[in-house]
Amino acid sequence: MSKRNLFAIACSAVGLVLVIFFMTHAAAFKGSPSDTSNKSWNAEAIKASYIASQLKETDKTRSTLILSYDLENKTDLDYRLDAGPGVVILSRLEADGSLSQQEPVRLSYPVFLPAKQHARLAIEIVQPFAWPTADNPAYIDKLREFVKQRLANVHEFVLFDQTSRTEVKLPGVWQELQDTAQASY
Repeated sequence: MSKRNLFAIACSAVGLVLVIFFMTHAAAFKGSPSDTSNKSWNAEAIKASYIASQLKETDKTRSTLILSYDLENKTDLDYRLDAGPGVVILSRLEADGSLSQQEPVRLSYPVFLPAKQHARLAIEIVQPFAWPTADNPAYIDKLREFVKQRLANVHEFVLFDQTSRTEVKLPGVWQELQDTAQASY
């Protein structure tokens, strides 16, 4: 084989590799039509109202704070929320309004919300907590302090469904709860 033939084969091989590379990576260089990362978040589709809080002993070293909300679907489409990588729940901080993932927050269960209907949603925050014994005179105070510490800097929670680009604001009523608890003494 002559040098000229070897050079032609080598050039053809390099060209073939480049064509394959560009064909397989072309989507990375241009946005696909189904790419929703540039689409703005829809914060009007689902409205949430706070319902209740519950503190449960997960085990002797951890507790789960459960916050329940009523969701209202204001659209003509059914909506489904499943725990997974596409659903992110962040805390909006009281101090500056920034979003934080410091507290691990997750959905308690999947939610199906039919068009123009209401459904319940619960989120959970699991944290280390040495559960006090019921005969401890400071039992109630320790539970209240645990909840207060978990929510002290949180203005609200915000749920982002990356698949549908839906943003759901889960309002915080912690200050109202704290005021009510103090008034009940």
